[in-house]
This record gives sequence, structure tokens and C-alpha cells, in this order.
Amino acid sequence: MKPATIPEPTRAEIDARPGGLLLEFGASWCGYCRAAQHIIESALSQYPNLPHIRIEDGQGKRLGRSFAVKLWPTLIVLHDGVELARLVRPQTVGDILAALQTLDN
Repeated sequence: MKPATIPEPTRAEIDARPGGLLLEFGASWCGYCRAAQHIIESALSQYPNLPHIRIEDGQGKRLGRSFAVKLWPTLIVLHDGVELARLVRPQTVGDILAALQTLDN
């Protein structure tokens, strides 16, 4: 499933979302973010119904600060607004799949 292209949601909107969700914080110019795209897409291919929201993060962006994001990409797995797992600069598909498997518990 392609990441949603929507205006940046508020923290309250994220917290109120039912079910599973993958938030991806990064920046379009970030080399680490671009390099991670193929492993993120590969892992998400095994979770085709999982909503994925890519957030363009940066200075002054409130949503990233509310999640204490410091490095990109940062992936946050949520269920019913509760953080289950967090990956900072994931290196492998397996790392991402392990985080996503927290949704299955």
C-alpha cells in the first residue's frame, strides 16, 4: 500500500486512529531516507492492508517533535494510537518485519 499523501495529521488525530498504523518520519532530501525506501516497501508488501503515512519532518514540525523524532528515517508502529515499536534508520527488511509483527500479538 502506498503511503498516504495527506496534510500532516495532528497528534490527536494519530492517537485517535483505530487499528494498526505505520508512521514514517523523514525528509525528501535525506539520503538515509531514500536508501531505506526499498526495505520499507519490501517489508510493507507483507502487510498490504496496513495504513502507512509518510511524514515530511523537519525543524518546527510539531508531529515529529511530539514523537521525539531525532533521526531519519524513524518508523513508528502504532495500534489504536499506542506505540508498539520504533525503528531509527532501519537496516534490513527483517528489522522492519520484527517491528510490524508487534501488530500480530
